[in-house]
Order: sequence, then C-alpha cells, then structure tokens
Amino acid sequence: MKIAIGYDHVGYILKQDVIEFLAQQNITVIDFGTLSTDRTDYPIYANRVAHSINTNQADLGILICGTGIGISIAANKCQGIRAVVCSDPYSAKLSREHNNTNVLAFGSRVVGSELAKMIINEWLTAKFEGGRHQRRIEQIQLIEKGEFHE
Repeated sequence: MKIAIGYDHVGYILKQDVIEFLAQQNITVIDFGTLSTDRTDYPIYANRVAHSINTNQADLGILICGTGIGISIAANKCQGIRAVVCSDPYSAKLSREHNNTNVLAFGSRVVGSELAKMIINEWLTAKFEGGRHQRRIEQIQLIEKGEFHE
C-alpha cells in the first residue's frame, strides 16, 4: 500500500511521527511536503495528495494542518476525493466503512501523536461495507459531475 502525505507548516512537526508509524506498518509513504515550518498554504499540499490518488501514484492520502478542516475542504474540491477530518478513531473507522473515504485529515493543534496513530490505525483497518452505502457514493460522484437529480 502507498499513502501520500501532505501537510502545511503547522502539520510539519506531527508528520514525522505519522510517517514513522506508517513505515512500521510496512506502508510506503510518498511525502508531498512542506519542507519546513515556514508559513505556507495548505491547498498546495491537499492538491498534491489528491492528484497522486487520482493518478494512481498513491492508494490513500493523509493530510495535516492546524485543525484538519481547511486542508480537507481543499482536498474535497478535487474530483474523486472523499476526505474526512477526524479527531477520534470511531469517526475515522465509520468514514471508511460507510463513506469509503480515501483521504484522512486531522489537525496537529487538535490531536497529538498517539491519538493520530490510533485514528490512522482505525481508518486503515476498516473496510468499505458497500451495500446501501455504495448508492450514496454513486450519488456523491454524480454531484461532482453536476449530474445529480433527486
């Protein structure tokens, strides 16, 4: 499995713990930066991660900013991306089971290293349930294309 990771200057410190955790799980990490704690703009990294998923360079993505909110909003503007911001493991698990999320976002000002690892673990081990949830994913895809009709 390959996971793309992107983060802004606020997520820079936490990203190292996340990358180490993923490496311990034998997961290949594609690091899209930033390269320092110098102020930068999170949409850059959300777009890089989303593009890597949409071009099959990566299977999934993880994004980190201050709260996870801004970077997840930016990622969700990219077609085919279902990003979720999670501050707890249960929501991360259900986001995969019910929404088939392909990008996980969280905030370094909201969760610490150990909680981030728990969130990631639940998200990675959960499996999409399909069934009634698949119909909803298809509706989301139609919304992205501007073709959804109730």
